[in-house]
Amino acid sequence: MDVMDAILGRRSIRKYTTQAVPAGLIEEFLKAAMYAPSAGNERPWHFIVLSERAVLDGIQKFHPHSAMLRTAPCAVLICADLNLEKHIGYWVQDCSAATQNLLLAAHGKGVGSVWCGVYPQEDRVEGFRKLLNVPDHVMPFSLVPLGYSEERASQPERFDAARIHRDQW
Repeated sequence: MDVMDAILGRRSIRKYTTQAVPAGLIEEFLKAAMYAPSAGNERPWHFIVLSERAVLDGIQKFHPHSAMLRTAPCAVLICADLNLEKHIGYWVQDCSAATQNLLLAAHGKGVGSVWCGVYPQEDRVEGFRKLLNVPDHVMPFSLVPLGYSEERASQPERFDAARIHRDQW
């Protein structure tokens, strides 16, 4: 898939079929995530692949916007290892770039996904820490449910020339 087609065509998918996502594809998505740019090339990310139904259901008890996990066969939790920080605070951008790469890789391979925010919501962060035994120096950042889409998402026009400024505001 052309990179512009992937970027312009990607949509948040919240309804999935029961078809499992092959482990090889998940590994490809994680590879794409790990090729994201990061401040000082510190690459502070860690990824937790979730596929046990009890774990996916458990997330719904503390994350108010995770109903799509009812049908998602798996998900990836993107985390930052704060011990790897060279440039304090840039882990947020680093993990955002990794999350976007994962979303685009999934779309490019025909797998639906959606970005579920975790950080900075303390109840979600603590929920993941408890459920998955995440150590204190690792910050849960975002959750990406993955699965084959059961819906057809629309493609609204999002380009807005009024948001472009040249040389000054």
